[in-house]
Amino acid sequence: MSAFSHSVRGMIEYLEPVLSFIGDATYQGRVMRPEACDFRFGNPQEMPLPQIQQALTKWATPQDKDWFAYKFSDPQAVKVAVESLRERVGINFDPRDIAMTTGAFGALASTLRAVLDPGDEVIYLSPPWFFYVPMILACGAKPVRVDFTPPQFELPVDAIEWHLTPQTRAIIVNSPHNPSGRVFTPDELERLADVLEASHRPIYLISDESYSRILFDGREFHSPVRYYDRSFLIYTYGKTLVAPGQRIGYIAMPPSMPDREELREAVLVAQLANGYAFPNALMQYAMGDLEQVSVDVAALQRRRDRMVSALTEMGYEAVTPEGTFYVIMRSPMADDLVFTHRLAEENVFVLPGRMFELPGWFRISLTANDDMVDRSLTGFERAIASTHLSNVR
Repeated sequence: MSAFSHSVRGMIEYLEPVLSFIGDATYQGRVMRPEACDFRFGNPQEMPLPQIQQALTKWATPQDKDWFAYKFSDPQAVKVAVESLRERVGINFDPRDIAMTTGAFGALASTLRAVLDPGDEVIYLSPPWFFYVPMILACGAKPVRVDFTPPQFELPVDAIEWHLTPQTRAIIVNSPHNPSGRVFTPDELERLADVLEASHRPIYLISDESYSRILFDGREFHSPVRYYDRSFLIYTYGKTLVAPGQRIGYIAMPPSMPDREELREAVLVAQLANGYAFPNALMQYAMGDLEQVSVDVAALQRRRDRMVSALTEMGYEAVTPEGTFYVIMRSPMADDLVFTHRLAEENVFVLPGRMFELPGWFRISLTANDDMVDRSLTGFERAIASTHLSNVR
């Protein structure tokens, strides 16, 4: 008999490429060396924004005996979220429809748990964030994969419609999309809303907007929540602050959400059942100050332009992101894991595409610092040159 439950076994099997990659001791040892150019994850490769420390220090001093008592959704943090959403999304959210969470991770897990029953189906778009599928499985639901077509990564509305069944309960949409950086257009979102509204069973749209403030070239973000009433908006400050270890975010339901009074209670219970998925009190107190802070998006755009231009000139095929802080590249070798290890020999560390259901590609994180970018270019060039030599032989 397995030591794991059926759902956990499924999660382990799905995450096997991620777990194997992270658990490769030789690879991980090399990435810790000073000469390593680490483009793997969205972790900061520079010192954190000083405003984060300033905000946390400011609010760390207790103002009453309950300062660090149990905290659900702090009214002041909720007020910050409502005002921010009114300005950025253009919807006047009811404070009662905001649930503060442990980042997008806690928000997604709690939303799924609130609306899913065992046997329900959830559509997710591939390539996805690593943990959508495990969270769906954890609810006893069935993940249904719908593929993007690279390199355009247009929202596959026709394919979504084809995959709808009487068991479809939810769809997860991530814009700007990790890993492609694609920002979905109003036309795409309107077409998706039309398809979902035509369904015979109510379907929830879960809008992962983690990167909605990291946009390039003056691009405008359009929230799917504006186009479809039965939507949940998911947001986290971890991406904008490049501080993924400081967990704070929220779930927001629009005033147009049907049955939202019942859903408020369902979300609250789901947060409790998920292991108290509320942010620490200190993060909630500091949220008003953190709302004003952001990574330097212009610097990220310059880094994007440098990487895409230089690597394209070398012969790589890149998808130029419209948002997020990632760039995906087609691997010059069919086996993206083999090419990832070839880059590692040059002290350049990236994520293989198979980790997010996109074999034959790899992902670069623009949170690497400029010195890493400069040092990496020779390694990228040597790696692709070596594949050309192998093909000649």
